[in-house]
Amino acid sequence: MKKVLAYLKKEPMLTAALAAAVVSLFLSPPKPALLYQIDWRTLGTLFMMLCVLEGFKKENVLRPLVKLGTGIGRMVTLSLFFIFGVFFTSMFVTNDVSLILFVPLTILLFREGGKEAYLLPVLTMENIAAIRGSLLMPFGSPQNLFLYSQSGVGAGRFILHMSPLCVSSAVLLVIFVLVLYRRDLGETIRVNPDGVAGEWGREGRVRRIAYAALFVLVIWTIVSRTPFWWAAMIVVFCVIAALDYRILLRVDYVLLLTFLCFFVFSSSVAAHPGIAGALRGAVAGREYWWAIGLSQLISNVPASIVLYPFSENFAGLIYGADTAGLCSLIGSLASVINYRIYVREYPGQGGRFVKVFTLVSWAFFAIVVIPGYLLSGWEFLN
Repeated sequence: MKKVLAYLKKEPMLTAALAAAVVSLFLSPPKPALLYQIDWRTLGTLFMMLCVLEGFKKENVLRPLVKLGTGIGRMVTLSLFFIFGVFFTSMFVTNDVSLILFVPLTILLFREGGKEAYLLPVLTMENIAAIRGSLLMPFGSPQNLFLYSQSGVGAGRFILHMSPLCVSSAVLLVIFVLVLYRRDLGETIRVNPDGVAGEWGREGRVRRIAYAALFVLVIWTIVSRTPFWWAAMIVVFCVIAALDYRILLRVDYVLLLTFLCFFVFSSSVAAHPGIAGALRGAVAGREYWWAIGLSQLISNVPASIVLYPFSENFAGLIYGADTAGLCSLIGSLASVINYRIYVREYPGQGGRFVKVFTLVSWAFFAIVVIPGYLLSGWEFLN
């Protein structure tokens, strides 16, 4: 028991998610239907991506991207490179995947270049970039995908309505980076490309090609929204087990369990008739603020699912859900991924991450929250 308690203390995000799931099961006693309400697709996709990216790290598949980063000599330029790499890739491969790709590379280069003092602010801005870049596209985030599929609005109109939030956020991110390096905008960084990027051995060529092919398969699974995602997961599992089964042992299963607990909590809360009845009378006309507030308890994806049936203003709901991730780690599960990657590299530093994340992200939130609310009167479905 002491070991279990020590482990839960070491993993505060998992502890909070597990406690929330247990409490929710007392609100709504578990039924077989709960298994169908859990978002297994998201969990399966996340598992596939974590497996493939562990293979990427083992075989140094991202070497070209690392070498490109080492060729950038100014901190401002390098930070913008990573932040907007997340910003634009999140539009097409989801905010979760973009963070999984770029956050480890950012940590690697900043550590090797002796610039770890800037690491947490830049990682927080990458988190903001993932949240605000992904909102442009219907498939940029899980909540967008869900709400887009439910609304019936066309893709062109969807992008048109989300573009003001996206463009203004890009401008703000540039300003935030300039403020971060305001004391010396010309500050340089030197990283030995050979020492960081490493070399590709001929013996790993087959594995590198296989992992790259699996990555394409995962991205196709996400973008196409195929109902056969489970088949893709089996393919990924079998191929990696055959190539190097040790990869499967290195996957961040704590992150998967954290996501599972959040999904159990949101499904149980939505199934409670008293809570559902209260939401039905309270949400209509206040979708924007409800989406932001409820997301701090159950994250924006479950909050979108819970609130949609009780909403009248689609714009308010989706704008609120896409702003909620700026308030706290729980507000967006993409932020949980960012946190997990960092604490795996810097054990025991979770408190520092939360402190800097809260400071920078809340500063951004304070600037965009009111314009987002005013824009929510621009109804999608008119």
